[in-house]
Amino acid sequence: RMALSICAAFATGAAALSPAALPAPAAGRAAVCMQGGGAAAGIGGSGGPGLQWGGVENDPNFKTAKLSDKLKEADIERRLESEAIAAREEAVQRAREERARKVALLTQIPDDVKAGTVDDFMYKEGVKDILEKLDYDLIGLKPVKQRVREIASLLVVDKMRLKLGLETSVPSLHMGFTGAPGTGKTTVALRMGQILQRMGYCRTGHVVVATRDDLVGQYVGHTAPKTKEMVKKAMGGILLVDEAYYLYNAANDRDYGQESIEILLNVMENNKEDIIVVLAGYKDKMDAFYGFIPGMASRIGNHIEFPDYEDDELVEIGKVMCRELEYKLGPGAEPALKDYLSKRKRMPFFANARTVRNAIDLARMGSAIRVFEEKMSPSSNGMVSEDELMTIMPDDFPAPEDGLTGIES
Repeated sequence: RMALSICAAFATGAAALSPAALPAPAAGRAAVCMQGGGAAAGIGGSGGPGLQWGGVENDPNFKTAKLSDKLKEADIERRLESEAIAAREEAVQRAREERARKVALLTQIPDDVKAGTVDDFMYKEGVKDILEKLDYDLIGLKPVKQRVREIASLLVVDKMRLKLGLETSVPSLHMGFTGAPGTGKTTVALRMGQILQRMGYCRTGHVVVATRDDLVGQYVGHTAPKTKEMVKKAMGGILLVDEAYYLYNAANDRDYGQESIEILLNVMENNKEDIIVVLAGYKDKMDAFYGFIPGMASRIGNHIEFPDYEDDELVEIGKVMCRELEYKLGPGAEPALKDYLSKRKRMPFFANARTVRNAIDLARMGSAIRVFEEKMSPSSNGMVSEDELMTIMPDDFPAPEDGLTGIES
């Protein structure tokens, strides 16, 4: 009787699970159906109902991944891990070799050996040539040039100590440049990069100029890749962040610029031997920026202020620009340029050397128009001399208000 009861119960359950008794599977869903089959498909033996996979072709909730993609991800992870391990081992090896070199120097060099003269080091490393070129390129800016010489002297003495095996450490070379536009900040950054490259404090000495648009993204997750990409471009040289105070928005604590600042802080602290960060902008705004970001101020070891040029210095800059363009100022043109710049200096959007460059460009255009009209007049034979093509006259300079663009006006 017990055996008959079990068989009856099994038959009842099988009937309940028959395809006719089950609701049809919803469209687009994975379906499991009961079908008659042999022993391989059935549960209780031949002829009994069995379970069979119904497919997932239209199932949006069922996610698949190619085996090749998974293997590729695993390969990338292994490669990154291997590169990180290799970088750590290389750093340890360099430190070990540096220590061995210092020990060898201390044991091999006699006590009476001298490090050499400062002039020899300045000439050998090419620092003297770069400082002379800085004097030639930049008119005035005596405080800036003095500060650059002080930094160069620190690097030279550090190299002399290294020659004798004395303990040396890479000084904090991150810099802050403050001053109005057109005062030579980018030029000084280029020269500093050359000095640091010659002295062995950076690999290439190139300068990458970046603004907020280059560092800060427009949506979540966009800022970090942009900032890291600019840092990667500047590795081995100098990253010059122009108008750095725009990275921080005090009115919006959710501004994406904060993320860029945090990345720069981390790079300045952990990669100071391979990249030099220079923050530039107006002095009052930079002071406020340092007040908001105290960690940034503490990482800037060298602050250089770029003063505005005097009228005579601006005229000298104009003469240098004319010489480089193979022009010359004719009789009365130099006082006319000085008068133009002195008036333009009291107007909005004055930009020091950039305003001088714009004035020279406008004067060149005025000179070209004057020569063209003179030679096209009926009373002229049309012949143009070399001197006429090279000379800028007083009337070639525009009125000061003409030096402003339509937007600025």
